[in-house]
Amino acid sequence: MLDEFKEVTETAPLTEEQFAHLGGGSLAYVRAIRSEDVSRLFPQAPPLQPGLQLFALLGADGTPIVLTDSRDAALANALQHELQTVSVH
Repeated sequence: MLDEFKEVTETAPLTEEQFAHLGGGSLAYVRAIRSEDVSRLFPQAPPLQPGLQLFALLGADGTPIVLTDSRDAALANALQHELQTVSVH
């Protein structure tokens, strides 16, 4: 399987669309964000007190899933929705 992946990536890099669909609803990541940045990811969220440290659970393609005040709660939400969380840097 690794050889197949290597062959595909060496001959044709992924398009932006193909890259965006990796993880297809089964992968997510947790991202720490400041309350000042919430409206960018969650436009429906009410105004929040500035300076708060929050955590967003995002789909592999960056789709916002949930906003919470703890990393553990975001991870629990991923588990509840049968999403595997991955680390991104």
